[in-house]
Amino acid sequence: MPLILQKQILPEGLLGVWKIEETESWFLSLMPLNREEEEELDRIRGKRRLEWLAGRWMLHLLSGRKTRGAVKKDECGKPRLMDSTYHISISHSSELAAVVAGPVNVGIDIQIFVQKIDHLAHKFVHPTEELFLTASTRLEQLHVLWCAKEALYKGYGRRQLDFKEHIRVSPFTYSPKGGKMRGSIQKERETHFFELIYEVRLPYFMVYGIQLV
Repeated sequence: MPLILQKQILPEGLLGVWKIEETESWFLSLMPLNREEEEELDRIRGKRRLEWLAGRWMLHLLSGRKTRGAVKKDECGKPRLMDSTYHISISHSSELAAVVAGPVNVGIDIQIFVQKIDHLAHKFVHPTEELFLTASTRLEQLHVLWCAKEALYKGYGRRQLDFKEHIRVSPFTYSPKGGKMRGSIQKERETHFFELIYEVRLPYFMVYGIQLV
């Protein structure tokens, strides 16, 4: 069973990471889907089908339930675990699927290292964030920054957010041991703050966010 990480992140929250080594049939034999989930899976192609299944299996394990709760998306596409008051977030990249769940808004993102991220930085890095990027760790910081903004976007759970203008991350220095920083969603007259925690398991970077209330 390739459960490579499971830990408590809040007094009542959990995080888990699953390494995907199974087949579709293995997941489906243990995890019957409802009609809405079957229709969603039918629209997915290639290896992302396995990633989708692994994320929902990881969520089921974290729930501790004997009977699996279905995952339903709201009008903005944010996943919800049926018959639960917990907020959830799911991410996957290559052979890993990650899930976070908690009693407040949470978000998670996991990404595999890619050299080309620097070519995309202008699309998601605000000028104030560019100031704390350092030459020696720029690529690593960009991965953490991108994951942080994805996690914030998922935690906020609404559409029409510009990663560069509406989502900001506080200054941080990169450490291969991981670290913490703050993040915020600022749109119109609303501001939402999150604590962000990043972990590094090369070649993967993972950030999860917990809303501060």
